[in-house]
Amino acid sequence: MSNKAVISTDKAPAAIGPYSQAIKAGNTVYLSGQIPLDPATMELVSDDFEAQARQVFTNLQAVCEEAAGSLGEIVKLNLYLVDLDNFAVVNKVMEEFFAKPYPARAAVGVKALPKGAQFEAEAVMVIGD
Repeated sequence: MSNKAVISTDKAPAAIGPYSQAIKAGNTVYLSGQIPLDPATMELVSDDFEAQARQVFTNLQAVCEEAAGSLGEIVKLNLYLVDLDNFAVVNKVMEEFFAKPYPARAAVGVKALPKGAQFEAEAVMVIGD
């Protein structure tokens, strides 16, 4: 018997490869990377970086909620930016979605992301006791 469960919601983009939106193991949820796709169209929401960042966090929020959690229960957040000059924008948008204490975080500059996205985020969430 496995201790892991697949988390899936149509309120976030469907996986575009052989992976799950999230996997719950015990009270820990490992959220796959989200890019700024509109879940209904599976297309980028905009070319605007700030709009992309908002959509990424909206998508993460939908997966958290499907796992009976929230963004506030994320303990580790990994960010991937095509252009690190957008770092200040990410901080601004994060403050719209997260409250103190903020999760631990890493930010990495990357050459490219799937579907031409400018931003991606993945997370680890701990829920319950």
